[in-house]
Amino acid sequence: MKPEYTLTVYTENQVGLLNRIAIIFSRRKINIESLNTSPSEIDSVHRFNIVITENEDVVRKLCRQIEKQVDVLKAYYNTNEEIVWQELAMYKVPTEIIASEVKVERLLNQYGARVVVIRKDYTVFSVSGHREETDRMIKVLEPYGLIEFVRSARVAIIKNSEGFHRKLKQFEYYEPGSEASENEYLGQNENVFSM
Repeated sequence: MKPEYTLTVYTENQVGLLNRIAIIFSRRKINIESLNTSPSEIDSVHRFNIVITENEDVVRKLCRQIEKQVDVLKAYYNTNEEIVWQELAMYKVPTEIIASEVKVERLLNQYGARVVVIRKDYTVFSVSGHREETDRMIKVLEPYGLIEFVRSARVAIIKNSEGFHRKLKQFEYYEPGSEASENEYLGQNENVFSM
C-alpha cells in the first residue's frame, strides 16, 4: 500500500495557479485526497496543503514539477509523522432525536464534539482531529438520523520547519534584488525633451 504524503506549497497569490497545479496531478493520474489553500505567515504569500497517496519517488518528482511554475516559491513533502495536522468535520442531526435519545453532554465529552447550532429542526456538531476521529463520529450519529456531513481539507504544519519566512529572508540575503536607483533625468523634462 502506498503511503500518504502532505505537500506544502508556498506561492504568490495569482489567478489560475490552482488550476495549473491541479493539472500537474491530473496529467499523472494522481488523485488529490485533500486540498487546502490559505494565506501564510508572510503577507502576499499563500500556502497550499495537498494530500496524496503515492510513492516517495513520484512525490519528489511532483514537487520539482510544481516548483517550475512561475508563481511557486517552494514545495515540500512530508509523511504524516513529520507534520501536525487537523481536519474539521460538521454533522447535522435532528434535534428531536438527539434531545430524546442521546445524552448530549456525554456525546460532547466522549468525542470532543462542540455544538455549533441548535435549532428546532436540527443540531449541528463539529469535531476537529484526524480522519479516524471524524469518521468515528459518523458511525455514532448514523443511528440517530444523520442528515448531513462535511469535512474540511487538511490543515498541516511541518514539525521541523522554522517557517518559510526565515527561508525567504535567507534567499533575499544571498540573492538580493536589484536596488532602485535615482533617475538622473527626474525633474528635467524641459532639458530632456527640448527640440
